[in-house]
Amino acid sequence: MHFDDSSGEPLFRQVADQLNEAIVSGLYKEGDQVPSTTEISTTYRINPATVLKGMNLLVERGLLEKRRGLGMFVAAGAVARARDAKREEFLSSQLPQFIAEARRLGFGPKELTELIEKEYAS
Repeated sequence: MHFDDSSGEPLFRQVADQLNEAIVSGLYKEGDQVPSTTEISTTYRINPATVLKGMNLLVERGLLEKRRGLGMFVAAGAVARARDAKREEFLSSQLPQFIAEARRLGFGPKELTELIEKEYAS
């Protein structure tokens, strides 16, 4: 994990985003315990309340679940939910930007499709 105080993105969102990414990438699987609030706050020198706020965002999204006295665990179905949310973000934000830049550079749909298929094959 890496946190950037100067990024303009609140630290609690950075905590949530990085844990979310770790779930999507398979670093944490369903049922796995994630690092504790204390672990993260001590290791990265972040206020424990800030870390907890980020973790609670993932609890609200159904990605983490609290187990009293045990800690936070990746919830059942979290990987699919996290991946679906990332896909939606890609389709609504990154893909339109990619297409706009491809148009600006003169790529046509066929050429772009061929390039994408070629990249997938490698």
